[in-house]
Amino acid sequence: MKAKGVEQSIYGLAVRGVTKHFHRNKRTNDKIHFHQKIRQIFKREKEIVRAVDDISLAVNIGEIYGILGANGSGKSTLIRLISTLLIPDAGSIRVFGDDVVTDSLKVRRVMNRVSVEASFFKRLSSAENLIYAARLYGIPATEAERKAKQILERLGFDANRMNEEMEHLSRGMQQKVAIARALLTTPMLLLLDEPTTGLDPKSKRDVQAFIEEIRQERNAVIVLTTHDMAEAERLCDKIAIIDKGKFIAEGTVAELIADTPSQNGAPATLEDVFIALTGKAIEEEE
Repeated sequence: MKAKGVEQSIYGLAVRGVTKHFHRNKRTNDKIHFHQKIRQIFKREKEIVRAVDDISLAVNIGEIYGILGANGSGKSTLIRLISTLLIPDAGSIRVFGDDVVTDSLKVRRVMNRVSVEASFFKRLSSAENLIYAARLYGIPATEAERKAKQILERLGFDANRMNEEMEHLSRGMQQKVAIARALLTTPMLLLLDEPTTGLDPKSKRDVQAFIEEIRQERNAVIVLTTHDMAEAERLCDKIAIIDKGKFIAEGTVAELIADTPSQNGAPATLEDVFIALTGKAIEEEE
């Protein structure tokens, strides 16, 4: 018999009632006089932004969990909370049973993150950037170079260009280097924050195919935020739709579509689901 309060099973990722607030200067659309602007400089009113508001989710080992949301909806903040870059104001996040706050060092050893805003040493080559990142994790340079070449080739990256400076590579090639950097450490939890945004169709397909391979080969836990409905349908076992910091729907693609009325007699699509629930297109700013 299990003790009270102990979860019945340990998920790869378990988020329970997580909330994160930020304070920002209060916005106003009213036209104000110059002396009022001066007064505001010295006495700024603050407002609370609920970037993540009481969110819960659970991802089993070997699953890909998708999060769909417009810009500013809170999905990237949630990824930062899971990756230990931010501390939640309330709730808990566990990675393979370990708390991201109290066991942050242990959690970081089993996860890595790919962001659309990935940064590099632009005057160094992709090989030099990857070897540098691997050395931070104690991976020998020769092993890092071998693994980096192997991963980049699987992503469709021309190995002959590994010695070119990063600033000379296309946006798509740089994003492939970012993914390779995350995979050098063989993470069991992979956080992909809009990994294919801005990529050309060929690069996008290469990255998506590699994500599927990682799941199959490693039985990893993958969390994917995306604007791409087709990408979400192709990759995700379960999808959550986030709006104004809250999950407003969760389920498989089939479940989400089944709950949405058809449009003019045609079957609903995932995009129809998103618009029906949020009242906006996914590209819209908050």
